[in-house]
Amino acid sequence: MKKQFLAIVLICFSSISWGQINEIGIFLGGSNYIGDVGKSNYINPNNVAGGLIYKYNINPRIALRGALSILPISGDDAESSNPMRINRNFNFTNSIKEVAIGIEYNFFEYDMTSQDKIYTPYILLEVGAFAYNTVASEVSAGQYNLKTMVSYGIPFGVGFKGKLAEKIGFSIETRVRYVFADDLDYTTSKIPSLSFGGNANDWYMFTGISLVYAFGRPACFTN
Repeated sequence: MKKQFLAIVLICFSSISWGQINEIGIFLGGSNYIGDVGKSNYINPNNVAGGLIYKYNINPRIALRGALSILPISGDDAESSNPMRINRNFNFTNSIKEVAIGIEYNFFEYDMTSQDKIYTPYILLEVGAFAYNTVASEVSAGQYNLKTMVSYGIPFGVGFKGKLAEKIGFSIETRVRYVFADDLDYTTSKIPSLSFGGNANDWYMFTGISLVYAFGRPACFTN
């Protein structure tokens, strides 16, 4: 009996270590930003964004995930409902390159190898690092030299995922990033023309869909 129990434990451990169901895929959608320029809508995708995603399913409720994202952002005071911003009439574009890792929690058990546990809403929490452009100096009125900076953020979000085919899954997701930076829109107190007076950090968002391919032996929890 002890030998049988030990064999089962070893099989499960081997499956968790080497045979866990993996998912890899792409996502595509829209990105937008919230800060000191332009509109103040939190979910208002106005730039095409996308990237790659990988998930490692620990059990039917929890998955570890990592993502590489390219998220263009922009803002235009002419589109704002704030009279002060409209009068200022500033606009910008930027491009964020982000890497994030985190955890995904399913509200219902999810297992693409099953026949009935194939849909669930979920929440996610990540930590991320990203590169973006910021203003280094002012060459002349309205003309600036840019430099690349790296900062950090806390992405979190909600989604719904399901199974499309035997090894193909999909998800619809909204991710919100609170970042530890306030110059995604080129705001800086070092240059008077770009000192917009805001003291809150910026945010950026992604809303879109993903397609993933599942591979690897079924995990121990599916046996």
